[in-house]
Amino acid sequence: MTPRHRHADRILTTHVGSLPRPQAALDLLFAQDAGQPIDPAAFERAMAEGVDDAVERQCAAGLDIVSDGETSKISYATYVKHRLSGFEGDSPRPTPRDLEDFPAFRDRLVAQKASPTYRRPVCRGPVALINTAPLEADIARLTHALARQALVTPDSGVTDAFINAVSPGTIAVFLPNEYYRSYEDYIGALAAAMRHEYRRIIEAGFILQVDCPDLAMGRHSRYSRLSDAEFLRYATTHVEALNDALAGLPPERIRMHVCWGNYEGPHTHDIPLAMILPQLLRARPSGLLIEGANPRHEHEWAVWTTCGLPDDKVLIPGVIDTSTNYVEHPELVAQRITRYAEIVGRERVIASTDCGLGTFAGYGPVEPAIAWEKMRSLTRGAELASRQLWSRRAVMAV
Repeated sequence: MTPRHRHADRILTTHVGSLPRPQAALDLLFAQDAGQPIDPAAFERAMAEGVDDAVERQCAAGLDIVSDGETSKISYATYVKHRLSGFEGDSPRPTPRDLEDFPAFRDRLVAQKASPTYRRPVCRGPVALINTAPLEADIARLTHALARQALVTPDSGVTDAFINAVSPGTIAVFLPNEYYRSYEDYIGALAAAMRHEYRRIIEAGFILQVDCPDLAMGRHSRYSRLSDAEFLRYATTHVEALNDALAGLPPERIRMHVCWGNYEGPHTHDIPLAMILPQLLRARPSGLLIEGANPRHEHEWAVWTTCGLPDDKVLIPGVIDTSTNYVEHPELVAQRITRYAEIVGRERVIASTDCGLGTFAGYGPVEPAIAWEKMRSLTRGAELASRQLWSRRAVMAV
């Protein structure tokens, strides 16, 4: 990323974006999603207080690069229905292929209501940007929260902040098309409609994080009946659309998040990182946030020993699992960080979580209080890794 993202003496820490929302914010988000009338003043007050709380908690946990916690969004993908035209109604959720293989486990999750509840609209008209107010409100809230935190704890250590935005491909995975004649036309319209949001976040002085689970999770959800080769053709289309939407924006101020789905399940149909990596490296963002802590993908750190990280990229691996309530020991976090740093270089690694800790409003596999304990373990592990990596370099220099 930019030079201030590469500390000369330590590993920086961040997270993927979504955090547990306060109950007042949740109540209003669900009412808004259901199309119920809400009091605009009450909505703004709840969202502003939620962002203030999220930033304060991130600073208390010791994170370096923070966010607004996606407080105002019902989910990281479907929030666009409040900003873009063409979407209405609801649509069925595709069951992940791995859960189909284990129907007893799938049914248990359903019985336990262990899945998010929100609407997935359908595209039934032309897609276009029609409402910039929600984005401007997000920017204003995070700006205010950071300024407030700087007054309260001027030595908080925050080096930067980011705002999430969904990728064109992820919108297509979540919100099916019934309007455009071709898939390519739909993706192109989505890219054009999202261009303003991407640009505006960077203009406001924040890092843009583009959420791209379509490039991994999409394989075993929306595109589960395709072959790997067929899916990779879709992934190519998605990356091309993303690059088109990001054209002219500085790559060093953009990072992208890729994951296989933030749920506890077998994940036996997850496409391997090595298979999608060529597409990820073609994408414009410099920062790559990729899951690396959960049991299905932790081993893929080894991929970087053979593929190599391009000089213009920064690796932001997940070193904290976000689908279980185990709190990783700082020593384990340090081991995970060190593995990556020894391959790609310590200045090119930022430690992160696998995915969000409040991916959908009111839903997250991790208990909120435990989520914040995981964040503290993340920063403690980064401190340990930093001491090990920099002291090792000092010994080698002697």
